[in-house]
Amino acid sequence: MKKGRLALEILTIMLGNFIYAVGIVFFIMPSGLITGGTTGIAIAVNHYTKLPISSIVLAFNVIMFVIGLFVLGKKFALTTLISTLFFPFSLEVLQKLFANIVITDDIFLCTIFGGVCIGSAIALVIRVGASTGGMSIPPLILNKYMHIPVSVSLYVGDCIILALQVAFSDKDKILYGIILVMIYSIVLDKLLLVGTNKIQIKVISVKSLEMKDAIISRFDRGVTLLHGKSGYLEREMDILLTVISNSDLSKFEKLVHEIDAEAFVIISHVNEVRGRGFSIGKKYL
Repeated sequence: MKKGRLALEILTIMLGNFIYAVGIVFFIMPSGLITGGTTGIAIAVNHYTKLPISSIVLAFNVIMFVIGLFVLGKKFALTTLISTLFFPFSLEVLQKLFANIVITDDIFLCTIFGGVCIGSAIALVIRVGASTGGMSIPPLILNKYMHIPVSVSLYVGDCIILALQVAFSDKDKILYGIILVMIYSIVLDKLLLVGTNKIQIKVISVKSLEMKDAIISRFDRGVTLLHGKSGYLEREMDILLTVISNSDLSKFEKLVHEIDAEAFVIISHVNEVRGRGFSIGKKYL
């Protein structure tokens, strides 16, 4: 089981880095867009030295990997090694195989699809607990020793990298580059939450015990009873608190109002739920 899970994680990391390379080769490079991260550094260095982008990425990734190995430890290094080597390899292969293929000349389409590819790729790698290497390493080091939030360091780093490319890019591409960074940041944030969004339900009802039994039996969900008092009549009652999936919402509402048509129901979305029945398996007594 552990070997199968490890193999799946390795394949996911490789797929993420491949998608990242697809976004660079088919959308970023042909349109001359500026971007952040290791690729942005490579594009800037390539402009002045004409060295291959894949070689620059590999060299930078290896340097960052060695720094991360000594500063962040061996566990970090193992999850980063695949990205460090496979991303530049994918870049080199795709550049050689599809050097003369242009999917679209529309810079706006390149910005959108390039951003979607990069954001999706980073999300895939992060969701399996790995790192994309390169420019993701300095923010982790700053966070460890100076307690600077990783997101802040990443955004500042991307802005600096974009500035390096301003000298040889026209105004339109600079603006599109800023939009590109915004798109892949939004895509990344949204995809990291896919599958973790749940719905929190609070039910205030005089039939709370009957409703509790129905929720446990029909939905196989845990229920917490919060002791409370109504404000107008000052009646003692229990408030039901439970968390369900999005797909169960309509069935849940129907169940609640079948038992008590006057029940007061509060529905709110939560980004993530951890604990028994969600991040760890259910346990039946």
